[in-house]
Amino acid sequence: MKRTIRRLAVAAALAAAVAAPAIRADSPHETHGMEMHGAAAGAAATLPGQDAFGAIQEIIGILEADPKTDWSKVNLEALRQHLIDMNEVTLRADAAAKPVEGGLEIAVTGDGRTLAAIQRMLPAHAHEIDGQKGWSVRTAALPNGVLLTVTARTADETQHIRGLGFIGILATGAHHQAHHLAIARGEMVHAH
Repeated sequence: MKRTIRRLAVAAALAAAVAAPAIRADSPHETHGMEMHGAAAGAAATLPGQDAFGAIQEIIGILEADPKTDWSKVNLEALRQHLIDMNEVTLRADAAAKPVEGGLEIAVTGDGRTLAAIQRMLPAHAHEIDGQKGWSVRTAALPNGVLLTVTARTADETQHIRGLGFIGILATGAHHQAHHLAIARGEMVHAH
């Protein structure tokens, strides 16, 4: 899995480098403006300007670089919907954490699209990281969200969990990138 993730990261970096448009100046005025802003001659822009757009662009580069891509199964809209869910959970969900023996219990709540995103993402994410680092990760339904409980057997990992908090726990691990590629390839179906 780690070797696959490394290969995907290398392919993504190459795709981003190839896809990045070069900055060019069509007039002396534009050249002057670039000099005024410190842009070096021949510099290339690398950031797409929006993180979800960049994540999709990265996946497109990987898919286009893979001759085995089955374009009849590619579903970038499913990936876009998943990235919207990630945005909802990351930026709009309320997360009330309290220490419990061995870790942390977090009531993750919201309404509307945010609630639906919480209900889709948290159980799947808990399943993905359960057992990693010796953690026990469980979810339970709440009327307006999900109760996420993460515990460990050691004092060091207990402090690690508490230090990470809600968003740190969600961002732990490198499985997200492989998950996004699988969604785009049509290998994973999500109810959106």
